[in-house]
Amino acid sequence: MDENQALAAFAGISNQTRLRIVRFLVVAGADGRSAGAIGEALGDTSPSRLSFHLNQLQQSGLIESRREGRSIIYSAILTALSDLVAFLMHDCCEGIALSATRPLHCSPNAPGGLRLWRRWPSKDR
Repeated sequence: MDENQALAAFAGISNQTRLRIVRFLVVAGADGRSAGAIGEALGDTSPSRLSFHLNQLQQSGLIESRREGRSIIYSAILTALSDLVAFLMHDCCEGIALSATRPLHCSPNAPGGLRLWRRWPSKDR
């Protein structure tokens, strides 16, 4: 992911409704959810506003849609979300690649500079 892609992704989730949609679709997984189901889950968004937000999220590259019969099913693009987190962590950890198989967490404010942990530090440190 490059900087422009990261900016587009952040623009996509910089709205409360869109962030809620993405979180809902992440939970839904690969099966995704119909626009109607998304609207029901949100509860307070008109169909036209929902359509606007879904379009914005598609343009930002965070969700995708597919047609199933007469329904349009939306799902989160989990690799895009993972790439966004990796983009942030790459800069945090001075280029040390992080992944699910190498779960290191970094703290640039640690005494003596950057320090890597194999697990989250306790609050009393």
